[in-house]
Amino acid sequence: MLPFSYAFRNLLREPSRLAQKLVGSTLVVFLVLAAAAFNNGMSDLLKASGSPENVIFLGAGSEESVERSEIPVQSESMVKAGVRGIAERAGVAAVSGEVHYNGLLALPDGTTAQALTRGVTPAAFEVHRQARILEGDWPASGEVLVGALAHHVLGVEQEALAVGREVILEDQSFRVAGRFDAAGTVLESEIWFNRTDLRTLIQRDSLSCVVARLDDPSALARAELFAKQRLDLELVVVSEEEYYANLAGFYGPIRGMTWLTAVMVGIGAVMGGLNMLYAAFASRVRELATLQTLGFRRGAVLFSLIQESLLTQTVGFLIALTAATFLLDGLWIQFSMGTFRMELSPAVTLYGLLTAFLMGTAGTLPPAARCLGLPVPVALRAG
Repeated sequence: MLPFSYAFRNLLREPSRLAQKLVGSTLVVFLVLAAAAFNNGMSDLLKASGSPENVIFLGAGSEESVERSEIPVQSESMVKAGVRGIAERAGVAAVSGEVHYNGLLALPDGTTAQALTRGVTPAAFEVHRQARILEGDWPASGEVLVGALAHHVLGVEQEALAVGREVILEDQSFRVAGRFDAAGTVLESEIWFNRTDLRTLIQRDSLSCVVARLDDPSALARAELFAKQRLDLELVVVSEEEYYANLAGFYGPIRGMTWLTAVMVGIGAVMGGLNMLYAAFASRVRELATLQTLGFRRGAVLFSLIQESLLTQTVGFLIALTAATFLLDGLWIQFSMGTFRMELSPAVTLYGLLTAFLMGTAGTLPPAARCLGLPVPVALRAG
């Protein structure tokens, strides 16, 4: 085998060409890291938001969007009375009738942004048991409870939504009564209103949904039977896991576009890199033939060429990983359902490493095979 130092020295023979290879490698790996972090962050958020014990009663035809759903107010009490197997705690049934509204929120300083609001009662904590109040109290009339990540939605510092501050919806001010978190779910990006306040504000005489927590998996069938029997309510039942899985599918094209962008740029970089390698190896045909006349087999020469490429890709991967650490890691991304944090997890880093490895190996084989495929006498006479 050729010594490793031979491959290392060859990299430094043409600094300009080495710089071009590094730029292409860094760009491709950086885009793969960005796409993987984006997709994993969104998928993890939606996956964590669906509880296997919860079911959602929605209006028929609105299974894909709780915001468009409308069901009668009496549905809440009817679900409590008509569905067996609903969980209870301290004698309180885990049933929460809710109003979901995507509205334009504002702050006293003039900051405005679209945000998800939810009109709830204290029963919401019986259903969404991952939610807990961090500071402050349950909101009375004229007050709100803000999620731990709601300030990212509004694009302000956390202090702007501290207890005692104000938010404005539909030209009416509400005092922040407390803050809550919800174990990395979409709830953390929401602002919870007193249900009566929100219904009055948006002039709505119906609910968006009723969320119930079941203490027995078989109770889902009873919930579905209840919805089919009460034709007057026009209800459908969807498990919370299924609802958020459907949302993940809805956002699939967006996640696919991030991968497509990375792939398209990657293809362009790889094609440019192949042209560069063809030119680089073609200028070394005589050198490679000389190595073979000295007794080195073609496999050994090929392995040395792959070593050169892998060294370049490794440096490119490290540069891309460093750049992603400063530019992407910890970056908060907002979309219509909430806010998620991009993280360079081990899985995301592995995507980048595999990309660099594939470019360093598979990308080297075509030009190397063409140069090493020439008969040695012909290669020795090459100009």
